[in-house]
Formats: sequence, C-alpha cells, structure tokens
Amino acid sequence: MKNLDRRSFIKKTSLTGVALGLGSMLPAYSTNHPIFDHEGKYMGGFAAPKLNKVRIAIIGVGARGSGHARQLASIEGTEIVAISDLYEDYANRSANKCKEIGKESRHKNIAVYHGAEDKWKLMLDEVKPDAVFIATNWKNHAPMAIEAMKKGAHAFVEVPLALTLEEMWDIAFTSEQTQKHCMMMENVNYGRDELLYLNMCRQGVIGDILHGEASYIHELRGQMNQQERGTGSWRTPHYAKRNGNLYPTHGLGPVAQYMNLARGEDNFNSLVSFSTPSLGRKQYAEKNYPADHKWNKLDYKGGDLNTSIIKTTLGRTIMVQWDETSPRPYSRHNLVQGTTGTLAGFPTRVALEGGVEGITKDHHSWAQGEQLEKIYEKYEHPLYKRVGELAKKMGGHGGMDFMMLFRIVECLRNGEPLDQNVYEGCHWSAVAPLSEKSVAQGGSPQAFPDFTRGKWKSTEPLAILK
Repeated sequence: MKNLDRRSFIKKTSLTGVALGLGSMLPAYSTNHPIFDHEGKYMGGFAAPKLNKVRIAIIGVGARGSGHARQLASIEGTEIVAISDLYEDYANRSANKCKEIGKESRHKNIAVYHGAEDKWKLMLDEVKPDAVFIATNWKNHAPMAIEAMKKGAHAFVEVPLALTLEEMWDIAFTSEQTQKHCMMMENVNYGRDELLYLNMCRQGVIGDILHGEASYIHELRGQMNQQERGTGSWRTPHYAKRNGNLYPTHGLGPVAQYMNLARGEDNFNSLVSFSTPSLGRKQYAEKNYPADHKWNKLDYKGGDLNTSIIKTTLGRTIMVQWDETSPRPYSRHNLVQGTTGTLAGFPTRVALEGGVEGITKDHHSWAQGEQLEKIYEKYEHPLYKRVGELAKKMGGHGGMDFMMLFRIVECLRNGEPLDQNVYEGCHWSAVAPLSEKSVAQGGSPQAFPDFTRGKWKSTEPLAILK
C-alpha cells in the first residue's frame, strides 16, 4: 500500500496476528499438540515433479462430478483410470462417456467402483492414481482428500474444502507431510470477469485496495425435490441444522486473490457474522410437501441470509453474503474498491477516478455493457486470451470449469505451482465454521487461524500468466 509502510506494519502486528490465529483454533488444537511437531514442508508455491501423463481417479460422478469426468477426459495428457460412486448407474454412465471421448482408446481401462460407502478406499489401493478429483457431499471432502494424499495422490476437492477447522488443519498438515497438492476447486476464480479484475488489480488500475464484496446469492429451494439422491438430499439438513455463512468461497475466492490474502501482502484476521430469521425453507416445505414429509419434520435454524464481515491484517474489509433461499436474481457481487476506482459485477461495471478513458467523464457514472469492450481489449487476462474460446465451447458455468481443470492438468504436467494452494482453500472455507460460531455468540468477533503459521509473508502473489 503506497501510503502505508506495509513491511513495518506486518512486522509489528505479526505476533498479534499469530496469537489471534492460534487462539481461534484452540478448541481443535493447542500449540502443545503433537501435530505441530510434524515433519513437513510448506506448500505455498509448491511445485510437484512433472507428470507426462496424469492418471486420474474421480470420486462422485453425480451432477458435478460427471461434468468433471467429461471435461478431464477431453484434456490432452490425461488418462481416466478409475471412477467411484455409490450408484452403479452414475459410475457406468461417466465411465462410458470418458471412453467415448478418449482418443485412440486413451481411457479404455477404467476401473469402476460402486455400492459400498468405502469402495473409494479400495480404488485408491488398487489403482494408485496420480490425482483424485472429489465431488461428493460435503462431509466426505476432508476424509477423502486426506486419504488420497496419504495414498500418494494429489487431491482436488469440490467446495468447501472441509467443514471444520480441525479438518482444515489436518488437510494442511497432511499436504505438508506427504508433499502432495490439495486444492479446493474454486471454479469462479477462472471466470472471465474475475480474471479481468485480477489483472486490473495487479496493474494498479484502482490504486490501493480497501474493500471487497463477495456473495453467493442463488435461490436453490427446488433442490429439496432431490430427496433420495442428489444435492438437495444432503444439503437440506445442513440448511436446517447450521446457522451461518455455509457456502462462502465462490464470491470470496476471487476477492481474496485480488487482495493477495495469505500471499505476501495481507492475510485474513477476524470475522463477525449475523443471520436473518429462518423462514423461507420452512414456508417452502409447508407449501410444497405433505405435513408428514421429512422436510416438514426438520427444525430450520439456519437464517435465510447471512452477512459476514472480514477484517484483514492490513485493515481492509470484505463483506461476504450467502442466501440460497430468497426469491431474487443470482449474484456473487464481485466488487473490489480501491483508492482510485471500483470494479463490480452483476452487472459488470467499472468506475475510475477521472472517468474511464473515452467512455465516462468521471467516477459518478459506471462504464458497463458494450462500453466495456475497450476495458476487455486492454486488460483481458492472458489466460483467458489463450484458453477462453475453447473453454466457452467446452462449457461448465460459461467455461470457468473447463479452464480450471485445464490449468490443473497443465500445472501437473509442467511441474508448476497450482493457481490455488492448500492454505487458500482452508482460509476461504474457514468462513463457514467461524461464522456459525459468531452467529451463535451474537456476532462476536472470531479470529482466523493462520494455516500457514506466518509463512504467508514469504508466499508469492498469484502470477499473471503470460
């Protein structure tokens, strides 16, 4: 920050920050816990040995995992070696699709596992993949990722990375001990506008960053119709039992990378959180299901909308909202505000001090819509220039899914650091359990654990790929 001696500030506050971070994790671990004596290597900036061919196993091929399977099978340098799912029809459907896609039968020998809850463990033992992609219900993310790393595979996990702070510490330590990647697959970081704004922030277009806004506003009550299998069958109880910001990472991930959080410049410090009353899910269940239906037997405790405020080490703020219940249009906010301008989403718009050259006269008007073509031409992220058109054709949330998977495979094959490290996945996911605790305590501040144990200060910001 231009008007702040950042290094001096961090030096003076680092001990306080570490103390706060350790304090917030005491219910899970104390500093005397033997895991703090583990032998491992810090994973910030870690690059694994090159893999000429990435042998991939996938756990969970429902709505999300089946898309990953199809796209991974389409990327050069991959071999789908195994698929595991509870349901035989899901597992065979994805295996057959991958075989169809494979050039010259590249994916012809796919081992299929289904039926029992623990078949994925047998898969890891028998197939020994290089990388495991996990797209299951939330409670299985951490145990599957940890076991995959222990069995010698890199782990790629759907959001959130884990449910509890203790699980997040276990994931971080296991990654360090095994020297295996564990990346939470935050696909939104690969959206065109998110990449554009990252590039603009890196080039100092909006000056020193002060504030961000992130959200996941997505009305998903219809998922409650998935009652035996599918997302709604296991997510609905989460909404009923837990009161907090349960799904923060889609909005937060990009904003955190704009700010270089846990990457050399700044880090997460504390959080406060508040929820509205819990009304919408209960009313929806009463309207759409019989009185004796299982959804009408739940005690809905989770607020319809949660607002959390994060304070960073440098004093920046981030508002994070979550609402999957209210009838309103989709939004991730995606706002980042600096000393000389603001970049915002939904709709995409830009305001700069002195105006956007050739478009607006001053910062009192947004440049948006067709006016933004000049912005895209000038600041389009190099990764999007290189892969964007292919990604749009391949699909997956407008191409962001494909671009994420493409980059994962590219990094593994080239022996390069991933775009998201294990600590970022932990910090972004930590908002959920911290928010639940804050809400339960009337909005009291909660300190973030520092999953890097102070080493974030030596971690390079995510590079703008040329």
